[in-house]
Amino acid sequence: MDADCDCCTEIGAPRFGRRHLLLRTAGLLAASVLPCGVVQAASSRVETSLSPADALGLMKVGNENFRNEATALAVNGRQRRLELARGQAPFCVLVGCSDSRVSPEILFGRGLGELFIVRNAGNTVDISALGSIEYAVGVLGVPLVVVLGHESCGAVAAAIDVVEKNASFPGVIGEMVQPIVPAVLEARGQGGDLLEASVRTNARRVAKRLTSQSPVIKDALTAGKVKVVSAHYGLADGHVEWMQEI
Repeated sequence: MDADCDCCTEIGAPRFGRRHLLLRTAGLLAASVLPCGVVQAASSRVETSLSPADALGLMKVGNENFRNEATALAVNGRQRRLELARGQAPFCVLVGCSDSRVSPEILFGRGLGELFIVRNAGNTVDISALGSIEYAVGVLGVPLVVVLGHESCGAVAAAIDVVEKNASFPGVIGEMVQPIVPAVLEARGQGGDLLEASVRTNARRVAKRLTSQSPVIKDALTAGKVKVVSAHYGLADGHVEWMQEI
């Protein structure tokens, strides 16, 4: 760990020092690509011109189109690939689950270069995930972070088994679900279906921790440069429920 970094308590996020400067330098090397919604900065670094509210609006419209089987407007062809080879300017960080049924670009009707995706079982955020999110917000200028839980999440179900049955799992699976356990404990007092309550609580908790334990995200929030939103995806109906804006 760098000598000028300290750590946050729950997520374990490194604060920015020399590493932050290196990331910013890397961001300045991005070349010019100017598709719709992208602006050229004076430093030659590019980023989206979308506001946080506009970015959230695109995600909502994209999910509605997906649910209604509307024609996808995503740009994924050869010309787009060539543009993106010179640099990226995504407008949303999507923190999601690795579940094969929850593919962000499909659920939100987005194309290459639009979503900066961080996925693992249970949509939790460890140091590497947090660093990726901070890079997107602090260096790439991404104006929206969405933490997406989903119906019947297996990782959350495993955390429930840990709480209620003292279950154990092979390898490091048990360690992986440990960050979800506090969400299960909180959801137990809410009544109703424990799995779905835990999924929603987990997404809200992750979003809240991002805003409270990351100085990069806190600064962007204070400046009005980013929204952090928790959401829930229904597997059968394809609907994204937007639960909370931080």
